[in-house]
Amino acid sequence: MQLDVLSIKGQKTGRSVELPDDIFGIEPNDHVIYLAVKQFLAAQRQGTHKVKTRLEVKGSSKKLHRQKGTGGSRKGNLRNPLYKGGGTIFGPKPRDYDFKLNRKVKDLAKVSALAYKAKENAIVIVEDLNFDAPKTKTFVDALKALNIDGKKALVILPEYNDNVYLSLRNLPRVEGTLISDMNTYDLVNAGVLVMTETTAKLFSEEEAVAEA
Repeated sequence: MQLDVLSIKGQKTGRSVELPDDIFGIEPNDHVIYLAVKQFLAAQRQGTHKVKTRLEVKGSSKKLHRQKGTGGSRKGNLRNPLYKGGGTIFGPKPRDYDFKLNRKVKDLAKVSALAYKAKENAIVIVEDLNFDAPKTKTFVDALKALNIDGKKALVILPEYNDNVYLSLRNLPRVEGTLISDMNTYDLVNAGVLVMTETTAKLFSEEEAVAEA
């Protein structure tokens, strides 16, 4: 898959990059995408919810009345879950919602998400971003020139750049990530992927290393 490299003003630079078909041209696997997104969202849950059982609520432990002979039902103490202020039956306890996914499954999920974006023509290659100073307006102008202003954009960078990160962090519909930190949820959640020229070339290099 060959894509033109655009400048931050939205003009063609005359260069192009070849995205490997082994990554961007495969048949996507919906199930592994589902598993990867589910695992990502589960890992975000704090799992700190907690209720008090009948052993933890306040109240006397004295039996309310004798077991038999009153004509009424059997009763324990005030901490009985059936009473107001009593303990909670089978309530939530602190737990970890995360679960394990094999590395090959995670990798296939990311590749499948990238393949979907390629099918949807939702990948934009832009020249390497080198800002002299952090400026949100400069980044907004670049998005407008690339005709992706207002869309959910995921900017994939080859390495951390402080000026670029500070320029995009206040934009509500734009996220930035490194190619090494890319995850399936962010890829699926984005409407368009914005890759720098160096980032796009890294995909080809990774594919060459994998084949070697």
